[in-house]
Amino acid sequence: MRVLLLVLCISMSFIPVFASHTQSGQSEGPVMYDKSLAIQRYLKEGIPNSPTTMTFVGKDLLVLERYTGLVRLVRDGQLVPEPVLDVSVAKDGERGMLGITAVGNDVYVYYTAAEFDAGRAIENRIFKYTWNGEKLVDPVLLKTLPSDNFYHNGGAMTNWEGQVYAVIGDNGNYGHLQNNDEDWKDDTSVILRIDPPGPYYAIGIRNSFGLAFDPVNGNLWDTENGPDQYDEINLVPDKFNSGWMKIMGPTDNQTRIDLLPKYKDYVYNNPEFSWFRTVGPTAIEFGTPEIGQADKVFTLDCNTGNLYRFTLNSQRDGFVFETPELQDLVLNIDDPADEIIVGSGFGCATDIERGPDGFLYILSLSQGALHRIVPAAMAEQEAPQAKNETLPIQYVIAISVIIAASAGTAVILRGRLKRKSS
Repeated sequence: MRVLLLVLCISMSFIPVFASHTQSGQSEGPVMYDKSLAIQRYLKEGIPNSPTTMTFVGKDLLVLERYTGLVRLVRDGQLVPEPVLDVSVAKDGERGMLGITAVGNDVYVYYTAAEFDAGRAIENRIFKYTWNGEKLVDPVLLKTLPSDNFYHNGGAMTNWEGQVYAVIGDNGNYGHLQNNDEDWKDDTSVILRIDPPGPYYAIGIRNSFGLAFDPVNGNLWDTENGPDQYDEINLVPDKFNSGWMKIMGPTDNQTRIDLLPKYKDYVYNNPEFSWFRTVGPTAIEFGTPEIGQADKVFTLDCNTGNLYRFTLNSQRDGFVFETPELQDLVLNIDDPADEIIVGSGFGCATDIERGPDGFLYILSLSQGALHRIVPAAMAEQEAPQAKNETLPIQYVIAISVIIAASAGTAVILRGRLKRKSS
């Protein structure tokens, strides 16, 4: 039986957002296990400076560089040399350029503002810009958020029917919004409606790097990182309580649920899926008819470089599995995962987006690479500027960023650990 040793920086679980490493037996560069799909490298030169998240504005693609404070433009498969936005950001820990989404020509950017580039963090800020076709202009400050600690700053953003949403983790704070007894709140551990502003959409969020609306029914889904166990995928109804800090992963203990400190009328629900062993899930996105995946949900992770695929039920409010060991909605150690791991070799991949062409675009922070998933019939066709060259993997060595505030330097997980109640 394999023993997994995770060497951590400060905490019991992490996403190595500065770097990743090639897994044992993993080929250099991504591979797809579903033979009906193929991977194309979309950019020949890549994006060298830690690309974090992206959004389409029409056919243009805007990409954030986490530690430079730049927004880059990808047009017609080419990286435009001049940035479309340049701001001063803090770059320690999980700070920096954190999230972007677009509604028409309105572009929303979430970043950790600094006194000067790589200087002292001031606060997390969300701005609305206008895309004029060449630059992001006319900034309007919509929201300031805490950045007291350099971890759990969140930053994932998405939109639905013109409304814009963002998530921030607990940022090391432990008040009422984290299901503790202290009667205070400070906009941490929540999913927020940013434009137009609204009440908290969800609370009890430890740390999330993935938000997406189902294009069929408008349901919101997220990914959430656990401390040393139980990463999650959640269906997020309005006034959802994800349970942090009292509950991680699924529980069938109703007494435990009833003892959650009450914040207004927010309601706890179990995750739709959990990894018992942390993998650091990041972005989440829905499949498309163009690639024959309209009933699927995709997510990435930062610890193993895997691409996961889940099949939605007929109501699109949960998942169905053929593998008996997954039907408890938990990937335990030693459970077979072939049904849900559809690709690998993506490094620390931090975003996946539906393109206007119906293909899925994947951004790898650690590799500086932009890929797209297309039908296998297109495998022999070149992506713009790709020319069938292989992208060198640009892994940086030995730096990891914390996801948890708890202490610890290593986790050794052995044997088969069955689903357990929180």
